[in-house]
Amino acid sequence: MLLWSAGTARSAELRIEIQGLQAVFSTQELLEHPDTRQITVALDPVYQRKMRYQGLPLNRLLEAFSLPVEGEMEMIASDGFVSLVPLHLLAPGVEEGAGEGAEAWLAIEPPEAPWPSLAEGKGRTGPFYLVWLKPEESDIRSEQWPYALTAIRLVEPAVKRWPQLAVDPALPADDAARAGQKLFIVQCMPCHRLNEAGTASMGPDLNKPVSATSYLTEQGLRQLVRDPASLRSWPEMRMPGFDEEALSDAEIDQIIAYLKHMANR
Repeated sequence: MLLWSAGTARSAELRIEIQGLQAVFSTQELLEHPDTRQITVALDPVYQRKMRYQGLPLNRLLEAFSLPVEGEMEMIASDGFVSLVPLHLLAPGVEEGAGEGAEAWLAIEPPEAPWPSLAEGKGRTGPFYLVWLKPEESDIRSEQWPYALTAIRLVEPAVKRWPQLAVDPALPADDAARAGQKLFIVQCMPCHRLNEAGTASMGPDLNKPVSATSYLTEQGLRQLVRDPASLRSWPEMRMPGFDEEALSDAEIDQIIAYLKHMANR
């Protein structure tokens, strides 16, 4: 699906799969869509600066499909990254600028004007990239900005799809591990699996064959999340550090609580 030559992006395709129906859109088709226009992302979390894109409201691509009330969109990238975005954040019905809530846009890389390269060894962001306008209004997380997209697929909610992700039902509603489970699905599962649950292939399973909490201290886990290169580094390393805006100290503690709880499940 992706062809690159001399740093120039050629026409690519985006596949959308929803309840047995499939549609494939080429770069040119998307750029020529009547709702495609230039948008400005005030602070792009990937480039860490203001960026301008040719963008199409994602709900315009989804409105032709019959969508269920519940579900998640699996955003599949060419490098094995798989982000899960709740359907209600993407579904048709919210018009641009019509009210509160983040707006999901599909950024489309023009073949004649490829986007800037990332750091060496980090790949490219094109040909398609899910970006958000007003992300703060819906608490859009850093891992819900997937780039290098090749496909978008409707799936069941993660815990229904993979029951082995769930904490013990007997845990109190306010237990830190419950909050950690939700954070893990959004912020960690795009790269990692747990108990063989998940479809990402960038990072290792964090509970099989042995829980990460068995061989890393709590301080080591916190340092790994904040600055992985400070613990170990190699040329193919792809894990980014998560700053406090992406994950607060309290949220890292909740993820650790979840991992410790899941070590015995």
